Amino acid sequence: MAFAVARTRDEAQLYLELHPCPDCGADEAPWQQALVDVDGELASSYAATCPGCAAEREYLFGLPARETPVHGWPTFGGPEPSEIIDAGQWLDIAERAVAAVPPEPAEAGMVLAIAQAAVAEVIKFVPPGADAVPEDEFWTPDGQAARAAEPARFRLDRLLLARDTYADLARDSGREMGAR
Repeated sequence: MAFAVARTRDEAQLYLELHPCPDCGADEAPWQQALVDVDGELASSYAATCPGCAAEREYLFGLPARETPVHGWPTFGGPEPSEIIDAGQWLDIAERAVAAVPPEPAEAGMVLAIAQAAVAEVIKFVPPGADAVPEDEFWTPDGQAARAAEPARFRLDRLLLARDTYADLARDSGREMGAR
């Protein structure tokens, strides 16, 4: 049984945030991570008891073929696209982060870093030589809805501009914090 790979802890945690309790809708849980053997295959298990309804929850993820180097925060993955969060979900994460940037420079920088990293994840779905994310890289209802709402948002030129803009804004927030 092959499990979709969570490339890093940050990516697995984000996936868990995107999947609230199906019984009560609670979106936070005290997740415990462990390495488990499932029918002879190693997997990363995230298990919790829902604080809202006491339902037992568990998600199993495959392990990456090689360790993903972690450089800074957040690190969602290596050069390969995600197997657990689709292109539309990543862009939605970035746009929600940007819409909620707080006024405090340190916090703003962190939120903008998430937005920049999320857009960088969308870019990984664009094949070499292509100018947009292919339609088959939207496999969840949320991702498909994001693409259907405005497919042009998934053009490579727009994604590169958004990534670089968010990175610049995050750096500017850091400089503003240092000027205080």
